[in-house]
Amino acid sequence: MQDPNEDTQWNDILRAKGIIPPKEAEVTEDQIVDLLEQSVQQKANGGQKAMEDMDLDELDLLEDEEDERVLEEYRQKRIAEMKRLQAKEIFGSVKEISAQDYIPEVNKAGDGIYVILHLYKQGIPLCTLINQYLSQIASKFPATKFLKSISTVCIPNYPDKNLPTVFVYFEGELKTQWVGPLSFGGMNLTMDDLEWKLSEAGAVKTTLESKPEPQMRKTVSVFSGRSGGQDSDDSDDDY
Repeated sequence: MQDPNEDTQWNDILRAKGIIPPKEAEVTEDQIVDLLEQSVQQKANGGQKAMEDMDLDELDLLEDEEDERVLEEYRQKRIAEMKRLQAKEIFGSVKEISAQDYIPEVNKAGDGIYVILHLYKQGIPLCTLINQYLSQIASKFPATKFLKSISTVCIPNYPDKNLPTVFVYFEGELKTQWVGPLSFGGMNLTMDDLEWKLSEAGAVKTTLESKPEPQMRKTVSVFSGRSGGQDSDDSDDDY
């Protein structure tokens, strides 16, 4: 039996008389490419219409779904970030250490951990002041490890003239150090001053907007009993 789709003169006569059905239309190469592109686009869009084929209601629905997706992604990222920060916030106080504690507490503090180590001695006013400040700063920045040690306990024969000394370590490596009273501005040091210094070293993320202005701490003269830092016409009478 002759194929009715065969392209012959006889089949053309039969088609003209309606005896056999019209010849099936041929699919061109361009049409095949178009069909493939449409199929790929539908799969990429999850079977949705192309945006240029959507009406206003469909576009509004798509926008709402996209906004919800973006918000959910942002929410999940914030949750992961908060968990990561909370995992690091495990300190919150100043710990006393000895020379034997140095390697595990400082060199092996862990990845991403800043360590503040204050070398001090009892009876040195600025050391006492810094210890007080560090206790408050440590509670404010619990992701940073704060340590203190009597200087000669941590480092034998460490000279008192170098006190106070503060070392800043990151992942076990020394990043910054302040040695001696002049590096802190003496007893005029405020807690904001110290927090700012630590933030400049990268050890804490301060909320202070700018470097604190220098302040003069009032001291009492052992000779006159008056507050220091004030002008007096009869200052010679003190001696």
